[in-house]
Amino acid sequence: MPTDYDILIIGGGINGCGIARDAAGRGYSVCLCEAGDLGSGTSSASTKLVHGGLRYLEHYEFNLVRKALIEREVIWKMAPHIVHPLRFILPHHKGLRPKWLLRLGLFLYDYMGGRKLLPPTKTVNLKRDETGKALKPEFEAGFEYSDCWVNDSRLVVLNAVDAENKGAKILSRTKVTDAQYSGDHWQITCENTQSGKTIQFSSKMIINAAGPWVDEVLCSIFGLNDVQNVRLVRGSHIVINKKFQHDKCYIFQYSDGRIVFAIPYEDQYTLIGTTDAEHENMDEKPQISPQESEYLCQVASDYFREPVTQQDIVWTYSGVRPLYDDGASEAQEATRDYVLAQEKSVSPAPLINIFGGKITTYRILAEAMLEKIASLIGKKGKQWTADTHLPGGDFAVGKMGWEVEKLHNNYPFLDKTYLARLMRTYGTCSHLLLEGVKEKSQLGEHFGGQLFQREVEYLIDHEWACSGEDILFRRTKQGIQFNAQQTRQLARFVQHYVEAKSGKVTD
Repeated sequence: MPTDYDILIIGGGINGCGIARDAAGRGYSVCLCEAGDLGSGTSSASTKLVHGGLRYLEHYEFNLVRKALIEREVIWKMAPHIVHPLRFILPHHKGLRPKWLLRLGLFLYDYMGGRKLLPPTKTVNLKRDETGKALKPEFEAGFEYSDCWVNDSRLVVLNAVDAENKGAKILSRTKVTDAQYSGDHWQITCENTQSGKTIQFSSKMIINAAGPWVDEVLCSIFGLNDVQNVRLVRGSHIVINKKFQHDKCYIFQYSDGRIVFAIPYEDQYTLIGTTDAEHENMDEKPQISPQESEYLCQVASDYFREPVTQQDIVWTYSGVRPLYDDGASEAQEATRDYVLAQEKSVSPAPLINIFGGKITTYRILAEAMLEKIASLIGKKGKQWTADTHLPGGDFAVGKMGWEVEKLHNNYPFLDKTYLARLMRTYGTCSHLLLEGVKEKSQLGEHFGGQLFQREVEYLIDHEWACSGEDILFRRTKQGIQFNAQQTRQLARFVQHYVEAKSGKVTD
């Protein structure tokens, strides 16, 4: 019996959207359903790193580290507008790991992953180097190594945009409410969480990419009780005003064996994180606890010359990592690798669950999933994503400055700082966003920060944004600069624009 789709994907985080893009590019018909906004769960609450995971070496996860190290430069070349290289300073703490162990770990880090573009590790004299000025005087020596930064929520959205460009159906704000085995396929029922409209269609197979809700989906939709495949671990971050003037990052060891990053964030701030705390209930929105906040302040204060206090915090965010439950005794010891498991107890029609994973390995997770898909419903196409660009990323790494200049030449009446932000957010798609603009007034209403009406409408029209929060904290990261009045003003505009676009009558 013919089906509407080859594949239904439940969950619009980085794994779901990455699989949708890869599968659509190979010729499969794909529908992705996300109950909320794309990337609104774990995928927008990361530490914003594409990295190998230096500390995973201590837990002997060599295969995971190697895979992730290789992917750093692949993802950087795919999306040079939202990914850029970072240099991390690892101060030697005389009371913790010895220098020889740090050197060994960084030697492995440099050579396990076939590094070609990123510079290698070097030793740093913190008494002389500018990065030592922000630290306490007892930190005299350290190491400097490479990893990459990523705008996590934009990575999700750009994978969804490219999936749609290749034929996938992307349904945000659409919750799968029922899935019944019928003949040789699944009969799916969904509900739009905004309109309440019910949608029904069929699919040959289902991929459960619901992240922290993966077990909940198995219970509520497929009737499996008492499943516990993932361990929910909350990671929280604090953001403070800029703590240092250079563009390098810090990685701090702590006496409990964990590490904490301090990273430049959105030009004006420093991002400090993360924590590892058990999170019991996904019905509760993850929020930083007083203990986590105090912990991050304490770790940072142990290293920085000027302490970090609760009063310094301007914003916090938290997310829940759905780590595969491998029986590890401590949250920080649980594996960060992914597991793809077919659920055969529900029906003969294929259902594959994704447990665990991390942003850095999303692309190779998708490739591994496509191998499973091919074995279950037939092969289409071949691996193709490694040497491609995400939307807006069609320029060479290291050429961002040139691209900003080209944009400024086309729009000399717009501030170059504003255009640079557009390039870091949209890449070459900035030209589409600004198409037809002849003077600054044509950007429309100014909502605050660097956010204008033209950009807001673009995000609603092209990137599934439906609320002020979608725009401020996932599509643009401008929300940290907005006050309450500006936030309400934007929310009203977005609501009116979305309702007008859908044809709903408003006052």
